Amino acid sequence: MYNTNGRPLRPARTAWEGKGFVTETLRQTRTGRAQIRFFRVYHGAPSAGRGLGEPGHCAATGRVTMEPMDKGLRGWGREFGDRTIMHVDMDAFFAQVEVLDHPEYAGKPVIVGALPESGRGVVSTCNYIARRFGVHSAMPITRAAKLCPHAIFLRPRMARYEEISARIFEVLTGFSPLVEPLSIDEAFLDMTGCEHFYRSAREMGQAVKSAIYEATHLTASVGIAPNKFLAKLASDSEKPDGLVILKISDVDRFLLPLPVRALWGVGPKTAERLQSAGLRTVADIRARSVAELTQLMGDSLGTHIWLLAHGQDDRAVVPDTEAKSIGRETTFETDIPDGPALRAHLARLVASVGLRLRKAGRYARTVTVKIRYPDFETHTKSKTLSTPTRDDDTLYREASALLDAFRLRRPLRLLGVYVSHLQQYVQPSLFGQPEENRLTEVVDAINEKLGRRVVRRGREL
Repeated sequence: MYNTNGRPLRPARTAWEGKGFVTETLRQTRTGRAQIRFFRVYHGAPSAGRGLGEPGHCAATGRVTMEPMDKGLRGWGREFGDRTIMHVDMDAFFAQVEVLDHPEYAGKPVIVGALPESGRGVVSTCNYIARRFGVHSAMPITRAAKLCPHAIFLRPRMARYEEISARIFEVLTGFSPLVEPLSIDEAFLDMTGCEHFYRSAREMGQAVKSAIYEATHLTASVGIAPNKFLAKLASDSEKPDGLVILKISDVDRFLLPLPVRALWGVGPKTAERLQSAGLRTVADIRARSVAELTQLMGDSLGTHIWLLAHGQDDRAVVPDTEAKSIGRETTFETDIPDGPALRAHLARLVASVGLRLRKAGRYARTVTVKIRYPDFETHTKSKTLSTPTRDDDTLYREASALLDAFRLRRPLRLLGVYVSHLQQYVQPSLFGQPEENRLTEVVDAINEKLGRRVVRRGREL
């Protein structure tokens, strides 16, 4: 596709090229499976009052065209099948930022989390030098201090990390309109239809890595594959600063030798059950039928494991603005009991979800808390509110009450917070805006003005 100057247009977001620009939309069949990608081509400037990428006609010419994507445009992208999915994961993000801000830390072990003198708390993250000594995320800080007593121990600076994260996501949205945040430092991108702008998948991945480094001076690991599951496995396989490409022809070579723990949803207890049945690698699972797996693990988990072992994952990349729900969860490498540390994790999850909800211009009617015990037993509790909200205090109050309702019997392996039943508009109250809503908006405005999250609630600490 070309603009009015005959120059190629980039099929993404908001970039101007000459006198035209282009955005893309997805149309689904009624089955919800097949997706047809269209380019919405605007010639000239957008209409007054409409932003780039918004539906509407061109003020200059009135011309709007919708063209189905020519599969020929994908070029090498066809080597990935129906979709080309990218996973971007920053390397030891918090620790990297600390070294960036303090060059004197370079070459030394850096551990971000609680301070050893506190006698309590856990490691949030650590750089790869500290990992050589056996330190890892969620490890008790006292244990980390014994393993690496000469490390530099630092308290997290969430405001600074969120400032850098905003730059990273601004970079990512320049490469694809379909960016799904997973956390403050990782995301999926659907690059389907963008392949013809690069000579190869490696060039495309390197372009993303270079753009992130140029904007932040931080490294990221990137995986490119036919689906989310494989893309994340790829990015994890060569950290730090890795770039791993998995075409369809590469999948079996990469996937089959991996241990069963590499499959999403397979924790220690599930792995133990699989291993007791003689299933130690993905190749072992591949040799069994789906009926055998469901008989061993149950219908849902057995089918899930069988599909992943065959490299199958049909989940779409869903941006927050199109999502039916917004959430975030964290898995602890060391199980955490109920108490101040767990509640601080809950508060940070709520803050992340609330900010994404407001940036997406949505209100949520339902709040859900998800927990997982060490044996992979998983439970959720939800509450539907009488009035939709996007206020952090309200979300935390409801999430905390839901966590109380579990009456936790033992430490948790995973904690998650989700909001759903999203809508764009809330009927104004006859009594005006609640005080807590105004407080959240003021906090957002201050942080937006300062370009980083300077103001946050004490419960997150």
